[in-house]
Amino acid sequence: MLVVTNPFDGAPVGELATADSASLERSLATAHNLHQQRAGWLPLPQRLAILAKLQELMRGISDELAMLIAIEGGKPLTDALVEVERAIDGVGLCIEHAKADAGARIPLGSNRFSTSRLAMTSKEPIGVVAAVSAFNHPLNLIVHQVAPAVAAGCPVIVKPAADTPLSCVRFVELLHAAGLPPQWCQVLITEDNALAEALVTDPRLNFFSFIGSARVGWMLQRKLASGVRCALEHGGVAPVILCPDANLDLAVTALTKGGYYHAGQVCVSVQRVYVPKALRNEFVEKFADAIAALHVGDPSLAATQVGPLIRPQEVTRVDQWVSQAIADGAQCLQGGQALSDRSYAPTLLLNPPANSQVSTQEIFGPVVCVYDYEDEAQAITSANSLPVAFQAAVFSESIDNALRVSSALVASAVMINDHTAFRDDVMPFAGLRESGLGTGGIPYTLEDMQVSKMVVINSPSI
Repeated sequence: MLVVTNPFDGAPVGELATADSASLERSLATAHNLHQQRAGWLPLPQRLAILAKLQELMRGISDELAMLIAIEGGKPLTDALVEVERAIDGVGLCIEHAKADAGARIPLGSNRFSTSRLAMTSKEPIGVVAAVSAFNHPLNLIVHQVAPAVAAGCPVIVKPAADTPLSCVRFVELLHAAGLPPQWCQVLITEDNALAEALVTDPRLNFFSFIGSARVGWMLQRKLASGVRCALEHGGVAPVILCPDANLDLAVTALTKGGYYHAGQVCVSVQRVYVPKALRNEFVEKFADAIAALHVGDPSLAATQVGPLIRPQEVTRVDQWVSQAIADGAQCLQGGQALSDRSYAPTLLLNPPANSQVSTQEIFGPVVCVYDYEDEAQAITSANSLPVAFQAAVFSESIDNALRVSSALVASAVMINDHTAFRDDVMPFAGLRESGLGTGGIPYTLEDMQVSKMVVINSPSI
């Protein structure tokens, strides 16, 4: 039995029965048989109707879903409401793109060898999908991994994070209530890493969707059975470059949100900010004031802006990293201490060493580091120096400056005059280097979960 607790106060908020090897085998056999029996595949109109009904059901209980996100994951309620809205929109994107992408006609007849022939493609489900998800967006990440599988017609087995399984279970219940036969989407509840690995490495799998740490993602990717496709979404150490002409008030507002949203537990959270030395004092003073004004507290309350970390050991880890950075020469301009065994003060560090953990590894906590620079090229070199690369940002009032720096940054997406964590669910979302493999985002995941089958007709009438 898995007991789910509120990360803010440790109170139990739910219990779920856990799977064993026998139940995993039943789930895999069921999913595999569904895909093997082509005559039983769900037709597109049925899948679209299910997703449309799912949207309707989610809208009807959006407040309940947001509160569930807040109490099991610690995300402040105001942000949880946004997550629910995005999740509902994500289901709608699945409908739109499944309708629009029906295949294509291949141009033949341009030479004498292909005359009298017509070639066209259609879309088919890739097969059994295993979706292993993370805790930080417990509803929207599930939507990104499961709803495209439904739209594509794939049987899917989803394993939510052990810290935040309730949102996933509720979503799947709604999916079944919307008309999806239960065997087409099954939930695997487990704290047993060996059981999760058995799911992912089973040869009956056709596609593996993973959101989580790079260490686990790459380890599992190396163990996939031959032929299994995959998409991996890991984390980054997101850099921001402020140009000499940056609007500091705009930057402070954006970076306060992007650095401390969900207590920094976001894979593209603002972490490294490079500021011209001439602007440093003014910028860090404004930034520290904005951080000090953040309200840290119970995520279920509307006034809360920063909630707890997901587990007490994460508070201990973040505090160790910050303390070491300070001991090695960083200036702590704000925060720098645990508020409880579950919450950490929003923290601002100035010029931590380039080789410190806070400079080189994903903090996944409410900590932002500022580095002053005199040479822009050196700042960009530092921003690009890590084995991870995901989203980045640049602030400038000059489009020429902004585009020049954007071009120089190693990132899959660069936000101009916005924080690194901005995302719309229709956007591609791809980690580079060790930050991931493949491209996330609803349209791209739907494409990954389908195969194009070509049919060529040979007829003298063509």
